[in-house]
Amino acid sequence: MYSATFYCFEPQLREVLPPMSELEALIFDVDGTLADTERDGHRVAFNAAFADAGLDWHWSVPLYGQLLSVTGGKERIAEYLRVHQPDFRCTEPLDEFIKGLHRRKTEHFVRIMGAGDIPLRSGVLRLLCEARDAGLRLAIATTTTLENVEALLSAAPQPGLMDWFEVIAAGDVVPNKKPAPDIYELVLRQLGLSPSACIAFEDSDNGVRSALAAGLNALVVTVSSYTTAQDFSGAALVVDQLGEPDQPAKAMVGKLAGRGCVDLDLLRALHQSVFPSGSK
Repeated sequence: MYSATFYCFEPQLREVLPPMSELEALIFDVDGTLADTERDGHRVAFNAAFADAGLDWHWSVPLYGQLLSVTGGKERIAEYLRVHQPDFRCTEPLDEFIKGLHRRKTEHFVRIMGAGDIPLRSGVLRLLCEARDAGLRLAIATTTTLENVEALLSAAPQPGLMDWFEVIAAGDVVPNKKPAPDIYELVLRQLGLSPSACIAFEDSDNGVRSALAAGLNALVVTVSSYTTAQDFSGAALVVDQLGEPDQPAKAMVGKLAGRGCVDLDLLRALHQSVFPSGSK
């Protein structure tokens, strides 16, 4: 069964425990991190929603890359209107129009993910299996909707993958989206852990800023198709992917210590280097 923290957006939060240096949990962003969903998933779904509404808008690959500087789908639509369609007028309140358009976009995205055309990124399922077998706790911190998370994880080759995550904080569950730290702070409260007990995984500069602002200094970045040129200052490790034995990862910042993959032994060593024993 899904955890209560998954369904309840106003859960009874646990008291955050004192900082400790032992690695206890892995916290993952979703879009671009678990799967490279932006270009051929979300962008395509937005365009389909625009067509449904009779709009002649089209978000090209380069334009969507620019819009990704804004986190959140509804916020992205609002930014597009502000910059590219300043004269647009609709017959209903603008907020309601944007919400309706975004709901339709989510329906298209769920359909795209259900077709199985966008797999998990290299090494993601391997690392999740390693972490689960080792008894580490798993969580998600994302600005995408809960429906999108469910669609992605349900399409994965591992049955019941969604149940592996103890906490899934998604969508409009916090006042401020990334790069604000709110979503990570919520996850930490729900886990009852300090930042020094966790490693976070991100793919974008906004995600990096969010995680670091929440104190998650043991931070791994897997660059995605839209984020290779972004600033990941402060991340402990930046790689092109988590990697598989036959598809080795490449380190761009930090070192893989002779490994071809980002595995649990490497993560424990990285975590210990960031949060030495006894550190606060």
